[in-house]
Amino acid sequence: MPELPEVEVVRSGLHPAVTGAVVEHVEILEPRSLRRHDGPADDFVDRLTGATLLSAVRRGKFLWFPFAPATVAPEPLALVAHLGMSGQVLLRDPALGSSSDRLLRIRLDVVHPDLGRRSLAFVDQRIFGSMALDATVPVPDGAPAGYSGSSLLGHTPAVGSVPETLTDQDPEAWALRIPHQVAHIARDPLDPAFDERAFSRRLRARRSGVKRALLDQTLVSGIGNIYADESLWASKIHFDQQGDTLSTRKVALLLIEIRAVLYKALGEGGTSFDEQYKNVNGESGYFSHSLNAYGQQGKPCPRCGTPIRRVQFMNRGSHFCPRCQRLSP
Repeated sequence: MPELPEVEVVRSGLHPAVTGAVVEHVEILEPRSLRRHDGPADDFVDRLTGATLLSAVRRGKFLWFPFAPATVAPEPLALVAHLGMSGQVLLRDPALGSSSDRLLRIRLDVVHPDLGRRSLAFVDQRIFGSMALDATVPVPDGAPAGYSGSSLLGHTPAVGSVPETLTDQDPEAWALRIPHQVAHIARDPLDPAFDERAFSRRLRARRSGVKRALLDQTLVSGIGNIYADESLWASKIHFDQQGDTLSTRKVALLLIEIRAVLYKALGEGGTSFDEQYKNVNGESGYFSHSLNAYGQQGKPCPRCGTPIRRVQFMNRGSHFCPRCQRLSP
């Protein structure tokens, strides 16, 4: 499943193309890709056609597009894109059509005031991802709900200024609302509103292994198997070390390494092992060449030379150095 760096690469590529664009046409080629939409396909098409997309926003691994509908809606809505295991949102020339792409599931033709016509193609090989229209709710902490890359959506208004309803296209007001489907997801370590002290306190209260905690998206979002293994290797922490045995200093070091790994992955366009992750232009990321632990079983640890090990963990694999990342009592 795409993790924070991959989703952010997609978001940053989509943001300039969708902000201010009007949805001209919607085509559903695979109804299963609407499994998280509360309503039939016709409802999805009717409510989205004519809408003005306001931005592309991300929290952790989740991506959404707040929009102003063509007619006044009873509640503020957002288009939520869940990439699943192999979902991609690509920018394409509308003239290419959709009949030749067997993996295309949903297509949105938009008209941007400066960039002209574009197609947003939701491509998904395994059909685990989805799109949905979802009601938005106010964020409880009064900070922007997610990262959008724009100055307005990066501004933090005063706590308590969250509007209950929206009838205009004010992006600053929309920044304070989050789709209901995403509201339970914690902030990610790159979010300016991420609460480091709360994260440390909650992690150090857990008796479960630290990697299991990092994969819990209600504790911290955006981190999956790849970046958990890389961050734990960098901070020399065993994946099964209990959270309540970690010192405050060790958790602070872990958070530093998590951010360093995520930023490096962002700079390299994310991690691509196959055709299931590409950016909006169909290009692969190359962070796979920088991996120190994940997928490196049998190879020497870059730090000490001990062969990296892989063990079964939560129906997947966990990669670590048995010498650098020893399990402490």
